Amino acid sequence: MKKLTSFVVLLVATTLVDVARSGHEFPVYPSYYPHVIGIETMSPDRAAGLLSQGRIQAYIGAAPGLGGAAPESIRAIESLGTLVVVRINPDSPLAKDRTGACALAGTVVRALAGRQAAFTFHPYPVTPYDGDYLYHADLADAARARLATEPTEAAASTPRHLQVRASTALAKSLVPENWRARGPAWDVAIEEVDAADLIASSTLATNGWIAPPWLRSGWFRTALLLAPSVNDSDLQARVHAVLLRLESGAYAGAVERNQLERALVSMLAASCRTRVVGYTVKREYISNDYSAGIENIGFDSIVGLASPIFIRTAKLKDFPWNGALSIGIDSRPIAAWNPIAGFTDPFGRLMWYAIGDPALFPSPNGAGWMLNRISDVR
Repeated sequence: MKKLTSFVVLLVATTLVDVARSGHEFPVYPSYYPHVIGIETMSPDRAAGLLSQGRIQAYIGAAPGLGGAAPESIRAIESLGTLVVVRINPDSPLAKDRTGACALAGTVVRALAGRQAAFTFHPYPVTPYDGDYLYHADLADAARARLATEPTEAAASTPRHLQVRASTALAKSLVPENWRARGPAWDVAIEEVDAADLIASSTLATNGWIAPPWLRSGWFRTALLLAPSVNDSDLQARVHAVLLRLESGAYAGAVERNQLERALVSMLAASCRTRVVGYTVKREYISNDYSAGIENIGFDSIVGLASPIFIRTAKLKDFPWNGALSIGIDSRPIAAWNPIAGFTDPFGRLMWYAIGDPALFPSPNGAGWMLNRISDVR
């Protein structure tokens, strides 16, 4: 009986050897998951100390006060921060029609072009951080060149007492002293719009899916940001028609789709009532320490560390395949905790990314999607 058993085992082994193929990789890769993921609300000052001590591995939110240059054990992760926009007051006597609004916006945008040390001057809504920027790069270059060659008559005709409102520290630093609004009246507002929050406002995560499919496309974020300010009925109709075709797939192929995307962004960028003039870079921090830190970091070019790819790639150095991942975040949970109508605040979204296990999640540097848990590499 023992001889028969040995023969069967040997036969099976021989059969396996016959079908083996060269190479040492598995055809699929499982996601990495720590067996404990802790998320805690904390201030940036507290986070700085815990990062330095290796007691948390990442901090999501405002930059922690590291007291000068960050130590070698702490690494900065960069992603798109805010979009700097110029918004025209529809009630301003200087912007009663499109010509006046465009002249007013052009004057302010040209003035900001010379103050770009505080932000990256980029007068086009799709940025280099967007995965579909390649399809818009020539239009972005043309927008910058057009500002440099436009006639200056509009600037010369701008009233001396232009009232510009600024709501953030960066915006206030960009407004010339003689333009600052001193009272409730204002002609132009310089504002910052958080790119991650803008995307989150239209994100639906339920039943293992993150939607809509075009969530990460630059044209979609441009529509969210600029379409509400379009007040021309003809332009509104054209914008709506292009949006409908993009969202319903009513195009012949990739070339026609890209043409529609470019046309949509160009129409919205030319409306003048709200114009994108640039962007800021967001920096979040991780512990790079050995052995209390993490490595193999994946992060999203738009939302940074608050993304599904980060949870699934961060590997603790002292525990190669599992362990306890500790994350600090600067916002408290305020939304309802349920998978249908809740998890809409930053804390809840991060927690849901850890436990929701979607079938697909956004590609970290692209406008498309990638498979979760397995990836066919054959």
